[in-house]
Amino acid sequence: MEKTLVLIKPEAMERRLVGKIISRLERVGLRLEEIKLLRPAREIVERHYPDNQSWLRKVGGKTIDTYKKYNLDLRQDLGTEEALEIGQLIRGWLIEHLTSGPVIVLILSGNHAVEVTRKIVGSTVPLFAELGSIRGDFSTDSPDCSTPEGRVLYNLVHASESIEEAKREIALWFGKEI
Repeated sequence: MEKTLVLIKPEAMERRLVGKIISRLERVGLRLEEIKLLRPAREIVERHYPDNQSWLRKVGGKTIDTYKKYNLDLRQDLGTEEALEIGQLIRGWLIEHLTSGPVIVLILSGNHAVEVTRKIVGSTVPLFAELGSIRGDFSTDSPDCSTPEGRVLYNLVHASESIEEAKREIALWFGKEI
């Protein structure tokens, strides 16, 4: 049995999708271990989104890939084509967004909880998410829309990517080790 962390982001709260999101996670057999509603402190969100080069380059690289796929101009929209710089910009947007309103924080448990949750949540880029996933059914946002507007991708939820990340995030958000 694994545990994982899910954040239901401000745009999902605004759209009143909380019940539908939690229901989908529970329907596959994931167990809701803990839940809390809060407006996150900036310090927690800054620790949630790592300020390290590998994570920043990964985030920037995803944006670069999307821009290339749609033949869009990164330099025009962001003033740079460097993955690290783009990652830093996006990290700032993520921090601002997650602190902009209430968030629901969940600990879920179950067989392969991390992998099952990621599958139900869908691709980070909602445009690429499978129909039937949370992001695929409730959002069509993409970096080619969000980035020129200087905002995050509205993808409704965050789900831990690995067991190690889940442990780190649960300790951060709930103040305890699993």
